[in-house]
Amino acid sequence: MAWTIEFTDPAQRQFGRLPKIVQKRIRKFLNERVATRSDWTPLAKALQGPLSGLFRFRIGDYRVVVSPEADRLVVLVVRVGHRGDVYD
Repeated sequence: MAWTIEFTDPAQRQFGRLPKIVQKRIRKFLNERVATRSDWTPLAKALQGPLSGLFRFRIGDYRVVVSPEADRLVVLVVRVGHRGDVYD
């Protein structure tokens, strides 16, 4: 069972503003470690508070906040950014 990775429009813009080397690292993580697993939740951390229901992946100093859509097997990326800015 493979998951599809999709980006919201705001997340795509955030991703595009990151340095190319960081983009490559994040894309590799999502494609090789998340999309290929049947259960990617051990790689993620569930968020709390206003972001409850979402998960985050830690990739170096950057965070990728996702919303799983299990009925479509889609991991929807809703935010991407540096760890100090992504939760604002």
